[in-house]
Amino acid sequence: MSQSDVQVGDIVVLAGESLTGKEGLLTVLTHDTGVAEVKLPAANGDYALYLLLDGGADGAHVSVRALEAGRNARLTLKGTCNPGDVLVLADVGTAADKGKVRALPAAAGSYRGLALAEEKGVDGQFVRVRPVMLGLLTVAG
Repeated sequence: MSQSDVQVGDIVVLAGESLTGKEGLLTVLTHDTGVAEVKLPAANGDYALYLLLDGGADGAHVSVRALEAGRNARLTLKGTCNPGDVLVLADVGTAADKGKVRALPAAAGSYRGLALAEEKGVDGQFVRVRPVMLGLLTVAG
């Protein structure tokens, strides 16, 4: 099947908030009166499926890349991880951690599985991951 008017690879959209210096974080695709924009996730279960490549001021054009299973990516890690760990969004309750990923915590709760770690990682590292949309995972307490 052939499709027209589609785009492969990185896309340019508007920043829905200041994303200056936020490269390597995950963002959520949303809109402002029908115009596409990206923002940092606001909830731990958000569909944060776009990696910010080039940040910018609120309202500026920024570049993002959709996560896809056929292509590994480097995401900003909160805490530590080991190869094979399921990665979820870091707790968005801490502003500095919005858009980062962390290993699936043992604490009870619901988390969106976004990727598997492909290497051992330490806090703040751009860790190599394989995007795998596992959906909402529930950890019992």
